[in-house]
This record gives sequence, structure tokens and C-alpha cells, in this order.
Amino acid sequence: MTQEHSETVEEKNIVPRRIKSFVMRAGRTTLGQQRAIDELGPQYLIPFKSELIDGLQVFGHNDPLRPKILEIGFGMGETTANIAKIRPNDDFLGIEVHEPGVGALLKKIGEEQISNIRIIRHDAVEVLEQMIPDSLLDGIHIFFPDPWHKKKHNKRRLVQGAFIHKICQKLKPGGYIHLATDWQEYALQMLKVLSAEPQLTNTSSSIEILEDGSEILGYAQRPSYRPITKFENRGLKLGHGVWDLVFLKV
Repeated sequence: MTQEHSETVEEKNIVPRRIKSFVMRAGRTTLGQQRAIDELGPQYLIPFKSELIDGLQVFGHNDPLRPKILEIGFGMGETTANIAKIRPNDDFLGIEVHEPGVGALLKKIGEEQISNIRIIRHDAVEVLEQMIPDSLLDGIHIFFPDPWHKKKHNKRRLVQGAFIHKICQKLKPGGYIHLATDWQEYALQMLKVLSAEPQLTNTSSSIEILEDGSEILGYAQRPSYRPITKFENRGLKLGHGVWDLVFLKV
């Protein structure tokens, strides 16, 4: 073994691997989704690159005042498309790793003629680190992230202190973070994490009592722009809860 190879192996052994908050789920891309990727991808898909994006260039206009909203993990894109339609004066950048979801949202974009969405198919953490300039965003949406409900898997949850601190850097002062989950224990973790971030302030006036008896500001009412999905509606009819959190960057 050469010295160069030995050093390479040693470096690999000491560099920790980042725990990813997602798994590449199996799922078949339908013919319609693939057609949307092939036909609309060149216009609406942004390739992952290790360079900062230009917000104006990405969305194809010259209005620097249009709000920029990032959605992390949009799933099949139903909510993303609905919000983009009712907020046509905002620009939406969606990040998703799963090809069927990307194809489904592109299909909706084509069928419903939605022009204010762009998509990056890549790991959100790397996109934030390498592509999103600081103070670019007016809002960040994270709806129903994987709860990783087994305790031994909780470390894979996306909403952790270091991650929230990172995305705060991408927000403009006055920008917002909107989270939603249907997993109560994760909702409480989210609330604690966001409340502990000094760059953020809770918009809610409700009070949540923690396990130790202390009180903090609690959950928000669902903003009118976030639609109730079919899956969420089924859960609500069964008595399942949904928790929204809306915090502002100070």
C-alpha cells in the first residue's frame, strides 16, 4: 500500500458520515410522470451544482421584490402546487429526492399551467449548504417530514437544532418558517428546537406546558394558505391531531 493510498484510507476513516434524514424509497415512476420530467424538466428542474443560485435568473424574471419560498420535501407536490396557485406573486423552490414526486409535481405544473415553481432533486442539506445564498428566502415550508418514530431513529429527524440554525441563515429578517406534523411527539421536539433558536420568535400566543412544568409559546393555527390534504383529512376524521408551527426570523 502506498503512502498516498494509506492517507486516503485514514482520511476516510476519520471523516464522519452525515446521518441522512431520508431514505430512497422504492417507487415506480409512471409514464405520465416520466413524460413530465422529460418535457418539463429542462424548464422547471434546476440541476444540483456546488454554486449559489441567482434567484432572478432561476425564476426567469427581473423582479427582485417577489418573495422566495423554499419547501423542503414536498412529497407528491399536491400542497406545493395548491399554495403556488393561490399565491401567484410568490416564487416557490421545492426540494425533493424521490423521482415519482418530482414527476408528479411537474405533471401538475404542466396540467395546471403553474409558472412560479422550480424544483431541485437532491438532498436538502447539501442544497442549503451549497446553492442557497444567505438572506435569500422570505419563507421556508417543511410539511409532514418523516417522523422516524422509533426512538433509535430519532437522530435521523430533519428538524434538529443545527439544521434550524443553518436554515435561519438563508432567511431574510422578518422571514418565516412554517412546519407541520401529525406526529405529536415530533411536534413537541420541533417546538422546543425552534423556541431554543435565538434568531426566531414564535408567532403563536397559545401556551404549551412542558414535561417539567415550564411554559413556552405553543402551536399556531393552520395558516389559510396550507390546504388540508386527503391523507390529512382522513387522519383528522379518525381523531388524529395535526400541529402547525410558524416562527419569524427577528
